[in-house]
Amino acid sequence: MGFGLIKVVNKKMELIQINELFLKKYDDHYVKLKLIFEHTINLIETYHPDEIAIEAPFYGKNVQSMLKLGRAQGVAMAAGLSREIPITEYSPKKIKMAITGNGNASKEQVAKMLQSLLKLKELPKNLDATDGLAAAVCHFYNSGKITSGKSYTGWTAFVKQNGNRVKE
Repeated sequence: MGFGLIKVVNKKMELIQINELFLKKYDDHYVKLKLIFEHTINLIETYHPDEIAIEAPFYGKNVQSMLKLGRAQGVAMAAGLSREIPITEYSPKKIKMAITGNGNASKEQVAKMLQSLLKLKELPKNLDATDGLAAAVCHFYNSGKITSGKSYTGWTAFVKQNGNRVKE
């Protein structure tokens, strides 16, 4: 589980920490969930975040992997919610788009852009950590923006559904 912590001062990002929780040595999935919860609580109690951003579950090739990932994300969210911290989820494509301008960017492209944005001397060996940091940076870029949850097939569909917002 990768995570990144940023601080925003005068509308500028500062890196606090980028890291990951290594869980591969544990066979029991429930132990992994417990560790994710405890580690997230520890991060919250140490850094007192105002908000938490998380990557939304996505469908990969393996349904079992997706279910396990969803549980892990749910446990991290529950830790934040137990401390009354607002949670925002972003799709992997939205995160990649916010960081690189390309929703189909590779992990390596996202990591390199984060390295440039936050002046990281070196990247972690495992890019799960940069995935967590990317969610935080995406949230920074999207903070204050109102999203309605609507999606449009194009400009014509937008105009049709939002005639009151368009000037002729």
